Amino acid sequence: MATSRKKQAQARARKKKVRTPGLWSLSDRIGVFLAWAAGLSLCVIAAVITLFMAWKGLSYLNLDVVTQSPEASLEQDKTGGFLDPIIGTVILTVMGAAIATPIGIGTAVWLTEYGRPAPLARFVEAGVEIIVGAPSIVLAIFGLLVFQQGFMAPFSFTAAGGEVFGRSFFAAGAVMSLIALPFVVGGTREALNSIPKHVREASYALGKDKASTIRRVLMPSARSGIATGATLGMARIAGDTAVVVVLLGASLQLAPEGGLPVIDVLKGTGSTLTSYVFQNSPAGEGNAPEKAYAAAFVLLMIVVGLNLAVNWIAKRGQHKWV
Repeated sequence: MATSRKKQAQARARKKKVRTPGLWSLSDRIGVFLAWAAGLSLCVIAAVITLFMAWKGLSYLNLDVVTQSPEASLEQDKTGGFLDPIIGTVILTVMGAAIATPIGIGTAVWLTEYGRPAPLARFVEAGVEIIVGAPSIVLAIFGLLVFQQGFMAPFSFTAAGGEVFGRSFFAAGAVMSLIALPFVVGGTREALNSIPKHVREASYALGKDKASTIRRVLMPSARSGIATGATLGMARIAGDTAVVVVLLGASLQLAPEGGLPVIDVLKGTGSTLTSYVFQNSPAGEGNAPEKAYAAAFVLLMIVVGLNLAVNWIAKRGQHKWV
């Protein structure tokens, strides 16, 4: 009986198709081909965009357009540069990151290390996800509604009659911080979750409480993730246009509310490179496509530089836990 069963099993085994080790099936080959095609296509698209903007931008980029302020004229192709939009981009990016970074770090630490009460933690996580998916124009309109209120007059451009316009670097920076916030939260949480549990346990064994462990052990180890999230948020701020148009006025020149002090500049209106490119592109009213290409190339270099910084920070801050 046993011999008969053994023979039947051997016969079934012979009937089965034996797969040669190392030989891929047709479906595997198609899947790998599609994966390579998708990756190479993205590389080609990115390279084409970069090379095109470099070709167009470098053709019209010179020292004058970078060091001169725009003139109040409908014919931007004949006068002025885009120094003010560069300054506006730097101010807005720094303000947004300065607001988003501490709030994002605190939120990420609480969600990762505490997460209590659980319903509130779930609500906060949902709020962060909503901000990620919300169009920037929706956030801009919400910011305009808030900063048009009378109690926001110290942070907004105000007319002589006391009317609050709701437009200023303060207003735009606050809303831009919402755009950058999910990147900071995500980068910090990923860095904290990558720290092994035994590192926390070792700190507790040495007599440190939870707060001291977070401050002295976890946060230094998560620096690279925090920096990566903040840098990605800055790149997102530098490339946004809707918030600039709605909350900053998108005026070509910086327009302080009063004199020269920094606070008056921040309460005033202005523009960034994104709004300058939009206004002077063939679809805009500035009629200066050459300067739009040059400004777009400068903006692209800023974003590329921030992304290179992200890669450098990520590689430099890698930990090999044991």
